[in-house]
Amino acid sequence: MTASTLHENSLLTTASAAAHDTPEHALPEGWLAVESLDIDAQGIARRPDGKVVFIEGALPFEQVSVNVHRKKNNWEAGTVTAVHHESSQRVRPGCPHFGLHAGACGGCKMQHLHESAQVAIKQRVLEDNLWHLGKVKAENLLRPIEGPAWGYRYRARLSVRHVHKKGEVLIGFHERKSRYVADMKVCPVLPAHVSAMLVPLRALIFEMDARETCPQIELACGDDVTALVLRHLEPLSEDDRARLRAFGAKHRVQWWLQAKGPDTVRLLDEPSTESGRIDVLSYALPEFGITMPFKPTDFTQVNPFINRVLVARALRLLDARAHERVIDWFCGLGNFTLPIATTAGEVLGIEGSETLVARSRENLAGNQSGRDRPLAPTTFAARNLFEMTPEQLVADGVAQKWLVDPPREGAFALAKAMADLHQNPALRGSWAPPKRIVYVSCNPATLARDAGLLVHQSGYRCVAAGVVNMFAHTAHVESMAVFELDPSRTPGDTAP
Repeated sequence: MTASTLHENSLLTTASAAAHDTPEHALPEGWLAVESLDIDAQGIARRPDGKVVFIEGALPFEQVSVNVHRKKNNWEAGTVTAVHHESSQRVRPGCPHFGLHAGACGGCKMQHLHESAQVAIKQRVLEDNLWHLGKVKAENLLRPIEGPAWGYRYRARLSVRHVHKKGEVLIGFHERKSRYVADMKVCPVLPAHVSAMLVPLRALIFEMDARETCPQIELACGDDVTALVLRHLEPLSEDDRARLRAFGAKHRVQWWLQAKGPDTVRLLDEPSTESGRIDVLSYALPEFGITMPFKPTDFTQVNPFINRVLVARALRLLDARAHERVIDWFCGLGNFTLPIATTAGEVLGIEGSETLVARSRENLAGNQSGRDRPLAPTTFAARNLFEMTPEQLVADGVAQKWLVDPPREGAFALAKAMADLHQNPALRGSWAPPKRIVYVSCNPATLARDAGLLVHQSGYRCVAAGVVNMFAHTAHVESMAVFELDPSRTPGDTAP
């Protein structure tokens, strides 16, 4: 089952999980009582005949009127037109560009909901997905990981468009449910210095010769460096390069240029041998004495404040000991791998991107020196983890613990290979499954699917799960689950 199909199913299962008792008093004609929120932050209500209605802009426990713009046999979708009874959790949005009005920014979906309620909704989405898609119920709920709700977004892809009718350049996220770029002058979820840079950036691009052929600016903030990657479809003139240099010097921005694909990303001005090295993008994990350099187009977590707490909790839950071997699947730059190497006996990091594997090896070497206790022996390998087989899993050797941190598509092939080995002990030989798995997920639907395989076909218990509010004010649900091998489940059996 694909990630997109799971997403669609998760919307319907969340709707079916909502309470739908008949109200004690009938509502006025046309009003709807909102019962819950779905994974896309739409209110869920039911008509008297039981038909589900998804309502953008509505919150649980509100009574609303709706403009329906889409109808199917068993559900409808619409936008709230009036709130007759307001939720106590409704708050004033912190951004002037948020809302349901024409031209509203589509980057956030939940600014009208109190931050604590956002986290509670995401916890409910996680639990509903685990149960309805994976038939799994966590034995314990982890306390949600929360952090700053504003100024947290250190990574962003901003669209750029010269709008002739307006006589100006727009830079920002797309409008709500539109391909047009929102007319944004501030963005409170971006770091304050980046938000303050949006209007000057618009003026900069408007002045450039290449204003028609620069469709995107990618933001990457490190602890000390702010990098902007300008996508340009035609070579830049010397005048444009001079404009970029002046802007960079004034706003303390490091410009990178991208002519075609990600492999074409280059600094605006490569340092000469006389000028020495440039400032390097990096972020620190101070609890582990780790510093992670990265390139502006490498994958790193959007929210560095949450990432520090996420890594620390994942390692506490993993509890890797000095005599244990650990495999970090989908290891990326080594965000979890290198901290694991501070306590484990041996670590293997596996990632699909050769570029990221090369970067992780560089980061390993850079973090080995000057330590009181050297990092454990650590190796990295590049492999397509969406084509994992039982044979390859056995070839990777025995590890007592696993850390799994896949993209939105999840780790189905890995979980399926594990299930196949459990169901066919003859394939295993001397290989043994890990005693504990910590699974970090950015998609509760694919986590639930993979959890179903681990619990029902691979001999594991889901001992804990909880949400990570990596993207405050959005409907994005990041989460973490812990699985432990059940000694009472012998190879070949399945959960009842």
